[in-house]
Amino acid sequence: MSLGRRLSTPAVILAIVLSVILAGLLVWRSARDTDAGGAPGAPAASRAPSSGSSGEPRESGKPDGEGNPLDGTVVVLDPGHNPDNREHTREIARRVDAGTHRKECDTTGTATDSGYAEASFTLDVARRARTLLEGLGAEVEFTHDGDRPYGPCVDERARAGNEAGADAVVSVHADGSGGGDRGFHVILPARVTEGSADTRRITGPSRRLGEHLVRAFAGATGSSPADYLGGSVAETGLTVRDDLGGLNLSRVPKVFLECGNMRDPREARRLSDPEWRQRAARGIAEGVEAFLLDGRDGARSGAGDGA
Repeated sequence: MSLGRRLSTPAVILAIVLSVILAGLLVWRSARDTDAGGAPGAPAASRAPSSGSSGEPRESGKPDGEGNPLDGTVVVLDPGHNPDNREHTREIARRVDAGTHRKECDTTGTATDSGYAEASFTLDVARRARTLLEGLGAEVEFTHDGDRPYGPCVDERARAGNEAGADAVVSVHADGSGGGDRGFHVILPARVTEGSADTRRITGPSRRLGEHLVRAFAGATGSSPADYLGGSVAETGLTVRDDLGGLNLSRVPKVFLECGNMRDPREARRLSDPEWRQRAARGIAEGVEAFLLDGRDGARSGAGDGA
C-alpha cells in the first residue's frame, strides 16, 4: 500500500464523522424549536409577557380589572369649628336654621389646658383620614379646610353633604366635659320631622355608620366609649340627639364623632399626640369603609333576593 492511500483513509473517516455530527445538530435544533413554539401560531417562550393593552405593567398585587374598594363613593368630612372662629365671634354668633329651631352659626369649640384647640385637632385628624380614604378610592370632600375666616355655619355644613350626594358624612369633634370624664362617643340623628328637619330616611343608615365607627375607632385607638354620659353609652358608644342642626338638616347618612375629652389631662395628652391622631384617623377611615362596603353587600344581596 502506498503512503498516499494510507493518508486518504483517515480523511474519509473524518468526513463521515463530521457529517453525522452535523446531521445530529440539525435534528436537535429542530426538536427544540418545536417544543418552544408549542401549537402553531403560539408566541416563542423568549418573548416578554403581555402587560395589557396600555403597554404599561399592571399594578402589583391587584388582579386585572379590580379597583380600589371605595371607588365610586363620596365621603364628606366635616372638621368641627374653625381655628379662626375666635377672631370672628360676632359673625359666628348670628342665628341660623337648625331644622327644629334657630341657633348660633358656629362656636369656637373647646381646648386642652395647654391651649391645643379642638378646631386644630379636628382639622388635623380629618386631613389624615382624607388621605387614608382617598387611598381606598373614595372621593373625599371637606366642609372647610382651614381656608375661610370662620365657620361654616351649621346649616352650611349640612348642605355641603347634601349637595355632594355623600354616601357618608362624619363630623369630627372632641368634647369639652370635666376632668375625669373619659372616652369617645358617636352622636346619631334623632327621628325628627319638624320645621325644615326630616331625618326619617337617614336614621337607619346613620345608626349603621355609627356602629361601624364605634368598632373601628375603638380598635384603632384603644379608647373606650365615654364613661360620663349615662344610659347605654358606656356599652354602645352611641347617643342620639335632636338639637344639632348639622344632623337635623342632613339628607344623607351622617354622624358626629367626639374623639375624646380635651378637658381631661390624660385624654388631652392622647389628643395632642400626632401618632394617636393618626390612629384616630385610621379608625374613622376603617369605620367609613366598613359601612360603605356593608351597604354594597346589602344591595347585592337584595338584588339577588329579588331576582
